[in-house]
Amino acid sequence: MQVILKKDVQNLGEAGDLVNVKDGYARNFLLPQNFAEIATEGALENREHNLARIKAKQEKLHKEALELAEKIEKFAELKLSAKAGESGKLFGTITTKKLAEELHAQAGIDVDRKNVSLSAPINKIGEYTMLIKLTSKVKTELKVTVTASEVVKEAIEEETTEEA
Repeated sequence: MQVILKKDVQNLGEAGDLVNVKDGYARNFLLPQNFAEIATEGALENREHNLARIKAKQEKLHKEALELAEKIEKFAELKLSAKAGESGKLFGTITTKKLAEELHAQAGIDVDRKNVSLSAPINKIGEYTMLIKLTSKVKTELKVTVTASEVVKEAIEEETTEEA
């Protein structure tokens, strides 16, 4: 089935592209999510008229993403503190939602948590790198340093067996 993408779809194409996809993918995902429309004659004519507008909108979004990426790179490092045990293991994991909130709180930069990805979960004290995908073409990395706000003594239970 041929469809015209209304929005950028990862691993498929950008807004305005004419792509061939399987019928089920189009019916069950692309069309209900309003990511695409069926490529009829009228839709193809509209695509030609709207292509310039779509490309101008994409250029504007790309420019804004580049400016935001520059702000993030200038910020250089996101510092977090969390409750940890003596071995350096955190009580809980720092999520992408928490990272996005901290980035907003510390630098005033709004990033959707869905655009933040980590190579490994943040569950220990140390330095990490988070990847922020602003658009399909604009990506930036930010260093995250996690320190212990409070060190809690880890209780080691010793079992003693008494033999009678």
